[in-house]
Amino acid sequence: MKAAAIILAAGESRRMGSPKALLPFRDGTFLSVLAGTLGRFCSPVIAVFGFDGNAVKRQTPNGVIPVLNPDYDKGMLTSLQTGLMACRGDFDVVLFTLVDHPAVMPETIEKLLATEADIAIPRYQGRRGHPVLLRPGIALKYLMEPETSIVRDIIERFADRIQYVDTDDPGVCDDVDSPELYEALLAREASRP
Repeated sequence: MKAAAIILAAGESRRMGSPKALLPFRDGTFLSVLAGTLGRFCSPVIAVFGFDGNAVKRQTPNGVIPVLNPDYDKGMLTSLQTGLMACRGDFDVVLFTLVDHPAVMPETIEKLLATEADIAIPRYQGRRGHPVLLRPGIALKYLMEPETSIVRDIIERFADRIQYVDTDDPGVCDDVDSPELYEALLAREASRP
């Protein structure tokens, strides 16, 4: 099975104050750690940049394909569409995730890839998170949507085709949007055995 991955890193990181993709994490950055985890299972791994994209793009890890979304300010869907177009439809499944979920465990990726669902979403303690797995038929629906559509709303339209994958991985729900949440993530990492 050919799996592709898209990391959405186009936002302005206003609350964080600096690009989340480049925040130090483990032995690298949010982007490099997340790309390394996804890259164990997926090829290609595509990172979509937007705000300050050229500067962030220069620090893209080896093995990651950087693409720029000139319409990033119109919403997350435009970044997902940019990533899907960069995949050129050459996949059996595609995983997409936000760059501010860098602690996702490899076991979570394996569980998602083991499903046969059209949409697979990890869930931790009842909360759904990222990465989200899409089969080509659903991915095509995203490409056909107007740029004003909301990613989550599109998923809800196909609720009967979603499989939730329960996991003990808090990384699927991180959503590290502020310095306080970043500090909490680093504290959790420091307490890992």
